[in-house]
Amino acid sequence: MKVLMLNGSPHAQGNTALGLAEMQRIFAENGIEVETVHVGNKPIRGCIACGGCIQKGACVFDDLVNETAPKFEACDGLVVASPVYYASANATLVAFLDRLFYSTRFDKRMKVGASVVVARRAGTTATFDELNKFFTISGMPVASSHYWNEVHGRAPGEAAKDEEGLQSLRALARNMTFLMKSIALGKETYGLPETESRVFTNFIR
Repeated sequence: MKVLMLNGSPHAQGNTALGLAEMQRIFAENGIEVETVHVGNKPIRGCIACGGCIQKGACVFDDLVNETAPKFEACDGLVVASPVYYASANATLVAFLDRLFYSTRFDKRMKVGASVVVARRAGTTATFDELNKFFTISGMPVASSHYWNEVHGRAPGEAAKDEEGLQSLRALARNMTFLMKSIALGKETYGLPETESRVFTNFIR
């Protein structure tokens, strides 16, 4: 089984990476393959709503988004991690996710999603909610822990002192592993849930 991790921090070895490493250790113990894509330090532009991806099958801006798309399709679980900026996720990461989720037309249902947020002090739960919306609009079950998936720290490495936060991330990785394996067994037995043709209603009178 495979987990794709997206590091939305501009700092490759900062506290966000530290939190992801804690999860990766648990995944490795359970035989889960992990690949991390560093997003936060890349020049990612936002979606321009051109609709070109519908015809092309990929985003018209050929950058890290298109490079990551096949990795997203192949994974069983996706972990999205971000530092907190003004009670929100890193704008680079959000631009990346907007384009990644919209331009990829493969079935994302039953891929397990989890978000991880890192802050000096506050704004974590707002960012946590923001990131989870990418999963819940895509039919992706959201993995949870015994507390919010957050760690605290400002200076690089400071999050290592947040013992409660790191424990929450270890529980998150174990719960995510259980969900992915359970879903794999369920798909073998029952397949995916039945779908209907999509109906789009515009709220215009």
